[in-house]
This record gives sequence, C-alpha cells and structure tokens, in this order.
Amino acid sequence: MAYKTNMKTNLIQFFEKTASANHDTVAISDGETSVSFDVLKVLETKYADWLAATYQTTRRPVAVFLPKCAHTIAADLAIIHSGNAYMNMDVKTPQERLTNVLKQAQPLCIITNEKYRGIIAPIADDVPIVLVEDLDRLEAREGAEERLNAIIEQGIDTDPLCLINTSGSTGTPKCVVLNHRSFFDFMECAFETWQMKDGMVVGSLSPVIFDIYSFELCLLCAKCATLVLIPDSWAMFPVKILELLQKEKVSWIFWVPTIMVNMANMGLLEKMPLTELKTVWFAGEVFPTKQFNVWKKNLPWARFVNLYGPIEITLDCTWFEVTREFRDDEPLPIGFPCRNTDILILNVDNKPVVGDEEGELCVRGTSLAMGYYNNPEKTAAAFTQNPLNTAYPEIIYRTGDIVSRNERDEIMFKGRKDTLIKHSGYRIELGEIEHVIINTLKLVPNGCVVYNKAEKVIVFFYESEREISAGEFRKAIGQVLPKYMIPSDFRHLTELPRGGTGKIDRALLNRQVNG
Repeated sequence: MAYKTNMKTNLIQFFEKTASANHDTVAISDGETSVSFDVLKVLETKYADWLAATYQTTRRPVAVFLPKCAHTIAADLAIIHSGNAYMNMDVKTPQERLTNVLKQAQPLCIITNEKYRGIIAPIADDVPIVLVEDLDRLEAREGAEERLNAIIEQGIDTDPLCLINTSGSTGTPKCVVLNHRSFFDFMECAFETWQMKDGMVVGSLSPVIFDIYSFELCLLCAKCATLVLIPDSWAMFPVKILELLQKEKVSWIFWVPTIMVNMANMGLLEKMPLTELKTVWFAGEVFPTKQFNVWKKNLPWARFVNLYGPIEITLDCTWFEVTREFRDDEPLPIGFPCRNTDILILNVDNKPVVGDEEGELCVRGTSLAMGYYNNPEKTAAAFTQNPLNTAYPEIIYRTGDIVSRNERDEIMFKGRKDTLIKHSGYRIELGEIEHVIINTLKLVPNGCVVYNKAEKVIVFFYESEREISAGEFRKAIGQVLPKYMIPSDFRHLTELPRGGTGKIDRALLNRQVNG
C-alpha cells in the first residue's frame, strides 16, 4: 500500500515495504519453525485490525506477556500498526513486580497465551486478557490494510513506539517511553556508520524486555533481517548457542558481554569457528578486555563494536569500533557520540570538563526518550534543562555515569554516580533491592546493597539480631524480584557502619567490597 509521502513516521512502514518485496524470505527462525515475511504480515495485520477495531484509540500501551517467539514479534508489530505502543513483560518476573508494572502503565489489554494466562490473569485486575490462540482463529477482514494505513498516516514520528520497564529505587519499576523518531535516529546512524546491508542473519539472544530486542525488530523491518531466536533457557548452555549460530549461519550479533565472557573462559571459540559471523556488537556492561581479546583473536575477520547508553537515550549514544590492539588489563573506550547525538561531560558545577577531568555524561538530541510513563516527578529529575543553554528550552538526559576523555579524545567509562548498576545486561537500581528486602518483605530492619564490580556480584550487608541463611533470603526475595536482582552474597553485621549524620556509610561498605 502506497503512503502519501516518502517520509517515514512509523516503523511499520519499513516492515510493509520489506514484506511486500520479500514474500518467502524467512523473517523468524524459531527452533524447528520458520516464519516467512508473508506469514508474519498476515498475522500482524489480523491482530492489528482487531486491536484497532476493539479499542479505537492510539498512543496507548498494550502489554505482551509471552516468551520470545514468533507470536511475540507478530503482536509487537500489530500493536505498532494499530498506532499504539508495545510493552513486553518478562514471563519469569514475580507477580508483585508485574502488578507494579501494570499499575504504572495501565495498558489497554494484555496479549498472552493459554499457557501464561494463569500467571497474569490473577493480577490483571480489570485489564482485559487477549489470547493469541483466539487472535489466530480470527478471519482476515476485507479492507484491513486500508483502515490500518489510515491510522498510520494520522500519526507522527514522535508517537510512542514502545515502553520498556527498568528498575526504580522505590520498588516500582520506571517505564521508559521511546518513540519512532528516536529509533529512526539510531537506525540511520547504524546503517550509515557500519554500512549495514539487507539480509543479515541475526543471532537474537536478548530478552524481549531489552532495548536490544527492539533494535533487532527494527532490523527485521528495515533490513529484511532474519531473526534467529535463541531460547532464554540456553544461557547456561553456551555450546548449544554456538552450534545454533553455526547451523543458521548467523552474520550479526548484539549481545550483553556476560555470555561472551563465559564462552571465552571455556575456550569454546577455538573449538567452534564462527566463519559466517561478520559483525559483533556488545553493550550493557563492561566487557573485560582479557576475554574480549579471546573473541578478537578467534574472529579476526569480524568487526567488533563497543556501544554504550542507557535505555533513556534509545539504545546507545556512543560507539567504539575496536580496530587497534588492547592489553588484557587496558579498558576499552566507549568511544565517540553517535551521529546526531551530542555528549556533554559536566563537572559538579555543571560546567564542561577540561582535558581528562572526570564528569557526568549527559546527552542531548532526538534520541532521547520521552520520559517515564505516568511518572512526571522521575521524568523531571532525569530529563532536565541543558545548563549550558539559557536561551530556550532544551532537554538533556543525565545518565549518572562518570566518564572522561583520553589522549585520543575517546570517552572512557569510569563508574556510576549513584547506586544504579548494570548486571548481566540488566539495569538495576540497588535501592529497589533494599526497599523490597527491608520495607516490603521486612526481612531485616536495616541493610545496604553494594556491587562487587570485579566479581559481578550483588552483595547485601544487613543488620539483625540473628544471622539469616542465604537460602532463606533467596526464597523470600525470589517471590518479589526477578532472579537477576537477587543478591548472591549476604553478610551479617550486628551493626551497620554509619556516618556522622546517622546514615549508613555506603561508601565504606563499597570500599570493603571493591577495595
């Protein structure tokens, strides 16, 4: 279906063009099942037409409570096509956290299947449950494309594309709103900077709640990429993952370094050459250079790109292609700003740093998120007026990350300004873990969570009359928080160290863990 203008305002316009030119091309490879662009187009159009007719509204979140599979991708595309924004939810998340997410976002409905309905229905309250089995049985209605295209033509590129939940210090996750324009911004930068070609085969490992997955969806839509879905359960079986990459001839991956470090430590890359893998992106946490060098040595033909950025700036805002040698003890730079993105490094006085002085990394540009859904206070605190510009309104995002520039003018990551960490690719607010243990579960009267950066371990110091076993802690916390947020190290103290104001001395505990 032709649109009135060549200007793209909605991601689905890329998908429509790609699907119409690549009917039988495999869009999704999911185990033994392959889904062509033709089949995916039929599914998403049918789902989208039903959503549009049923709710007759746009720019609202629609929740998807499914594991990563073809139905999830079809549902996400359908939600976009109906003029709304998808919000994927982790099926392994404890119910209390899911309840908080639903209260915050208030979605139009929750798309799930018969298997997972029993988990989400008890906490859905008055949010309608929609089963993909019922959507699959719908008959395609005549004129669906025309009706849906009319919706898209009325939209603009700053309409929301998706909502991504991230950790919040009060125990309620923050729901980041990303629009179409911000994804286009990153797509244009990526496609031009790395000459990304059509037809790549993507090894899709990230959960559907990650922004990396959303970019993979962009590649499917805009670059006719085949998404090879790697089951979440395979994270503990790296050999199976590499075998799948070989079998499917995967050419491009964008992974969090954790699994890559494990593969390097196990010596798997020497035994399983990935000759078709031409591009390796990584982001989400620091990739130890020693293990990175193992990858670089065993894939000398591949391009390696280190990307950096919080969800609030849509995927990543800096990049560094590793083209020179680095010692095992030498950190990799996070590099340079992405095209059409400006990086400000500000000192405590909100002035630009000088030379190699350290400061907070702040971002301005159209890549910025729209803010936090239904949370104006958190939005106002993180998305602030540019202190270097007093002439007109200009919003920047303050990342809370401390960086500096080296002698090559490359940006180097130094650490966190506050208690926000990246762990196993997930962004975690340590305060949320404390809030749950102390205020929600009331397991102990006082405690402090710190992060062991070297060993990548979450440590909980607690103050109580008796010592509590790690198993007792984990069992209770696991009812509320996902597995990746549960501390691994529990340390009992009769009294926590406190500063002059009576507050827990977090800095002292942090030094005990990190030296």
